[in-house]
Amino acid sequence: MGEIRVAVKITNAVDDELARTGRLAPDQVRTYQADAMVDTGAVRTVFPPHVVAQLGISIRGQRVAEYADGRTESVGITGPVIVDILGRDTLEEALVLGNEVLIGQTVLEKLDLLADCANRRLLPNPAHPDQPVSKVK
Repeated sequence: MGEIRVAVKITNAVDDELARTGRLAPDQVRTYQADAMVDTGAVRTVFPPHVVAQLGISIRGQRVAEYADGRTESVGITGPVIVDILGRDTLEEALVLGNEVLIGQTVLEKLDLLADCANRRLLPNPAHPDQPVSKVK
């Protein structure tokens, strides 16, 4: 199995809302393009501090992150962002740490994307190829 990487567009959700309501020019909405690593072992999405700064996202609190080696650390959690992968988008918050964008299970679930580890890619769920479907039961 290999590493899965995917193109991701991250948008400051507050900027996006202000632009949609006419209180900010659309060209002032802050976005960030990343070649992100998909981490199926991680629950949460992770942004490094430089991405958070470039997007102008607030840190709204702290969460405890547990690393693969069992260590824990209190890290920042962002305000809202929009994560767009393969033309599907969702509202999310992210842990602030590390040096690259990691996509965790919550985004994959909300976007109804499946990891094809053998071919090192993400795929829309074949049962819902045109749009994400969220389970509510």
